[in-house]
Formats: sequence, C-alpha cells, structure tokens
Amino acid sequence: MKLGVFAVLFSSKPLEEALDYIQEQGLETVEIGTGGYVGNAHCQPAELLSDENKLKEFKEVFQTRNLEISALSCHGNPLHPNQNIAIEHHQVFQDTVRLAAKLGVDTVVTFSGCPGESNFSLNPVWITCPWPSDFSEVVNWQWEEKVIPYWQEQNEFLKEHGVRVAIEPHPGFVVYNTETALRLRKECGDQIGTNFDPSHYFWQGMDPVASIKALGNESALFHFHAKDTRIDQQNNALNGVLDTKSYSDIANRSWIFRTVGYGHSEETWRDIISTLQTIGYEGAISIEHEDGLMGIEEGFTKAVSFLQDKIIKDKIADMWWA
Repeated sequence: MKLGVFAVLFSSKPLEEALDYIQEQGLETVEIGTGGYVGNAHCQPAELLSDENKLKEFKEVFQTRNLEISALSCHGNPLHPNQNIAIEHHQVFQDTVRLAAKLGVDTVVTFSGCPGESNFSLNPVWITCPWPSDFSEVVNWQWEEKVIPYWQEQNEFLKEHGVRVAIEPHPGFVVYNTETALRLRKECGDQIGTNFDPSHYFWQGMDPVASIKALGNESALFHFHAKDTRIDQQNNALNGVLDTKSYSDIANRSWIFRTVGYGHSEETWRDIISTLQTIGYEGAISIEHEDGLMGIEEGFTKAVSFLQDKIIKDKIADMWWA
C-alpha cells in the first residue's frame, strides 16, 4: 500500500505547486479530481483528450516528481432527474475514463448516482425506509429502470477502455453501504467495485473492518479514502444519525467528519489498515479532508503523520508453518 492524497484539497494551488508540497510530505500517490461535485481545478479531461502536447506535459508533471496517479475522480450523479446535470456528469465520467486509459491509470472514482422517484421528478430521491409501501416501490423502480441499465452499459464502456470504476458508497445515492455496493457489482459487471471511505460507514453504524472483508471476498475494493467521523454522543442520543443540519453547525450535529485519528482510536485505524493488507489490497490510502475543526494543511499533515507508521508496504511474510 502507498500513502497518498486526494489533491482537490489543494485546488487553490497550481498543480505543480500542489504536487511539490505533496512530494515534500513524503507521499507516493495522488488522486486527481476531473469534474463533477469535486471540480477540475487541476485536470480538464476534454482539453487533455484533444491536445496530445498538453497530455504529454500533464504526464510529465507527475513523472518528474516520481508521483503515481492512484485514480481520477469525478464524483457526480449521472442518474440525476435533471437531464442537464445528468448529461454533464455522464460526459465527465466517460471523458475521465478515456483519459485514464491514455494515462495508464486503471481506476476512476465516482458515485453511483441517484434518480428521482419517477420520470417526472425534478430532484434525486433517496429512500431510507421500506414503508409506506410507496418507498419500496420507488427503490425497485430506481434500480430496475435507471440504475441497472445505466451501469450495465458503463461496465461495457469501462471494459472497452481497460479501466475500472470505484463507486464510493455514500448516503444520498443508491449505493451507500456494503450490500448495495455488492448488488451493483453483481447486477452490472466486474469492472465495478468500490472506493472505500470509512467515514461514511462510521456514521451509519457499520463496521468498516467487516465491510472491508466482505468486499475483499468479492474482489470489489478498488480504492481507499482515509477520513474519519466523530459521533456526538449527546446529539446522537437525541436525534440519531439521519441529520440534515449544515456541516457547519458542528455543535448541534449528531456527527461530523474528522481527520483520521480524531474520530476513532489508533487501534481502530490499525485494524482497518491491517484488514486491507489481509484482503490483499495494494493500492493507495488516499487522504481526504473535510474536517470543520481544522484547516486543510493542519488536517492533512496530521493525517500524514498518523498514517505513515501504520501502512505496511510489504506483503505478509511466508511463515515457517505455511
């Protein structure tokens, strides 16, 4: 495994300056945003695909710093009921896949998307319970009419380009937990796996270690984000984890995102890293920062320091009894 960072943290810096800073911190990989909700400050796929010289220069920026691109990320909603948004996010996704193939990057990260409740919807509709029965009917319609057909088609597109997609399970989208991630892969194809972010599992009450093992058993864990969540025990006891208050309302929320080690213990994170090693994961541990109590550079450097001695780069050694 290699320690890296999701470089959208440094979108305010020019790419070269951001990469110099990342290299100085001793990191080996970078995840680059290409559009969608995460923006494309450092990489515009359509521009690079249309200009071989710019594409060559882009590659060299990483090569001269001995930095590997772990993934291109275009988190979006290609199933959005607003067709202008859906078309834009779909185009960015496909351009990102084409660019990944040209760069020799094997993984693109995005969301599964979420449709509306019918063909007449204006906004996505995420269902969180099965009753009244209307809710169950909506979930079935979403999967059968929108989700499965779209991702079956994208699975073939990915196969043609030799690229895989790491869907990030995230509440608000149809893939938000282990079960839905594995369903999408089973229904739509093996080019589809997950980008595993423990922070989304923590606040939903799931066990990241158990989920990593389940995904590993299906060879479905393609990429990993390092981000933590802190549960506010008092607010959670009163309101539960389904919390729509602003992320900036830290004092009143049931949970907030934190830098790794500030939501859960060192032991928890050692277990997570060890489980990744156990399932044979050899990819990036890509630091992501959404901590409202720390500035970007503070949160980033603390995450680097916390994770550096926990990542075991060598494979499990052969034992004398094996």
